[in-house]
Amino acid sequence: MMIVDATDSVLGRIGSQIAKELLEGKEVTVVNADKAVISGRKKSTLSEYDAWTEIRSLVDPNQGPFHPRSSGNLIRKTVRGMLPTEKQKGRSAYNRLEAYSGVPGELENEEMETFSEANVSQLNTRRFIRVGELSKHLQGKE
Repeated sequence: MMIVDATDSVLGRIGSQIAKELLEGKEVTVVNADKAVISGRKKSTLSEYDAWTEIRSLVDPNQGPFHPRSSGNLIRKTVRGMLPTEKQKGRSAYNRLEAYSGVPGELENEEMETFSEANVSQLNTRRFIRVGELSKHLQGKE
């Protein structure tokens, strides 16, 4: 089992690394999902996610599609897009992924890994938004 600390990691970069680990057969747990970052201007990122969450079915909007709003589920959705979910291999890999906002009590004393190539210091810009801020904007649970 692999525990990944998402603090100060770029969402797309950490997502691709996690997808590779899942496809190799490892179970991956992501902690501190709310502290991951999405690069880009805050205003444009928020407007893109607002437009995305307003996509509904024309026939019956109560039947979906439903969009994740919590930090952990936003990370899961990102990694899901990087997996071949139309194949059994990708679906089983996705089932081995867990993501938490913060660190659960049972994982506090465990050794956590970080991906150095996914760190926010690698970005050429200082413009980013944290996944926790995005989750609050979308009125999701922290």
